Amino acid sequence: MIQKPKGTKDILPNESYKWQYIEEKARQILENYGFREIRVPVFEQTELFQRGVGDTTDVVQKEMYTFLDKGDRSITLRPEGTAGVVRAYIENGMASLPSPNKMWYMMPMYRYENVQKGRYREFRQIGAEIIGSASYQADVELIAMADQIIKKFKIPDVTLNLNSIGCSICRKKYQEALKAFIRTNLEKYCDTCKTRFEKNPMRILDCKEKKCRELNKEAPIILDYLCEECNTHFEKVKQSLEKLDIAYTIDSSIVRGLDYYTKTVFEFVSEIEGYTVLAGGRYDGLIEELGGQKTDAIGFAMGEDRLIDIFEKYVNQEEIMVRKPDLYITSIGESAEKMVLNLALQLRKNGMYIETDICKRSMKASLKYADKMNCKYVIVIGEDELKENRTKIKNMETGKEEIIELNIEKIIEYIK
Repeated sequence: MIQKPKGTKDILPNESYKWQYIEEKARQILENYGFREIRVPVFEQTELFQRGVGDTTDVVQKEMYTFLDKGDRSITLRPEGTAGVVRAYIENGMASLPSPNKMWYMMPMYRYENVQKGRYREFRQIGAEIIGSASYQADVELIAMADQIIKKFKIPDVTLNLNSIGCSICRKKYQEALKAFIRTNLEKYCDTCKTRFEKNPMRILDCKEKKCRELNKEAPIILDYLCEECNTHFEKVKQSLEKLDIAYTIDSSIVRGLDYYTKTVFEFVSEIEGYTVLAGGRYDGLIEELGGQKTDAIGFAMGEDRLIDIFEKYVNQEEIMVRKPDLYITSIGESAEKMVLNLALQLRKNGMYIETDICKRSMKASLKYADKMNCKYVIVIGEDELKENRTKIKNMETGKEEIIELNIEKIIEYIK
């Protein structure tokens, strides 16, 4: 038997309604903040991620699904959403639109990494980007929106961790200090970290190797090296979050796993599960790096798979129970079958969830099926019902039966 690839999963019909609930509630909040949906290709030219995400990151070095197409072009399945959104922004001349541009997406991503709790090789993200604002207010608005999404789903024990990783000016000074610290123990680091030392030493702080994490414990903190502009920006972000009663913890170890981040970076972490549910930050240099005009921007992405896992475990799901059929209609005889087809069509056009017998079941089996499907009401139509233009409607919960006309308006009125 052919099985699904490792690191993927099937979302079956008896589970998909939970995903729909999460997506719809998130969509409502995103649109309340003025974000509009963007959809970009599932694969891009590999160079986009090498330049955008950074060729010293784990994502590019170890995790991308990259292949040559039939024209010998290097193609990569998207490992994250921001680079593709920025490419679309530049390519489609969106810089000419009123700023800021606010966009959101819900898309599957692909990374070849170790499969573990809450982490898959095909995973789904809900993301948001604000392109065209350098103000700290954009940071605050985005974080406040993320906080509202997390709270909407009543997920317990989620902590907002906050940091600033500065700009190109203050980061240069910090990298010099960091290299001086690492140099004394460079031989003890893993081979990947050694290759990053000259080109991008901050990536060493993001290494997942246990020995490297231990060596990094006493590393200098970037907050001590922020320039005046970056420090002022960060202070205003913190002060504004406090005014909004959004609690946060300063975590100077956050550098994020992608090279395009600048200034404010943040993570919403589940303290119970021990992993990040939502994360993001500023990327003021990315648009220019990919060929556009210098444009400030900030965004986040949340792992929908992880969100679903936590939601199922800790949140009361009564409010998202799968929709039950309003009515089940079964028939006896060929004339009745044709009448049922038309009746069901008209009721569905009026927004009702209708099930009919399309498997030629016996009457006993039909009623048993209606019960299993949790149908609210059942109608049986035969030759006698057609002649009299009326039938019995049964309430499956109470067992109560009443006579009702075979009339669209009457049925709708009765059920509603």
